Amino acid sequence: MSRRRSAIQRPQAPDPRFGSSFVTKFMGCLMWQGKKTVAQRIFYGAMDLIQEKTKEDGYAVFQKAMNNVKPVLEVRPRRVGGATYQIPMEVRPKRRDQLAIKWTVTAARARTEHTMMEKLAGELIDASKGQGAAVKKKEDAHKMAESNRAFAHYRW
Repeated sequence: MSRRRSAIQRPQAPDPRFGSSFVTKFMGCLMWQGKKTVAQRIFYGAMDLIQEKTKEDGYAVFQKAMNNVKPVLEVRPRRVGGATYQIPMEVRPKRRDQLAIKWTVTAARARTEHTMMEKLAGELIDASKGQGAAVKKKEDAHKMAESNRAFAHYRW
């Protein structure tokens, strides 16, 4: 643990289209090499594609997808008496959001569609239906936590 003072949490400015700071965080994670306008174009293009494909509001699909990807439990390693145990723990709300964003962006980048807009739209649509690689990642984390439930008494 650092002996210095803790880092200050700066609030994120809301995005121009939806007025959500969560969307700003998502675009920040989507961004490569500081190209924010490219990330915005990709995200908003994906929202338009989602609206075209599903005939639903793109932002509503995005929120549903993120809620389906957010993990509740995860395992963290803890060393006890020379052995390392995987201990299931609840995920803090900020980390829950960050993991959901990271898993969704990584899963979208790994898809086979041609443009990043199509990849992101496809992954968000799948995640909103409870399918896709990001949701599978969450389910794997939950399975690991469930299988290591016997070590929960080592929690600190």
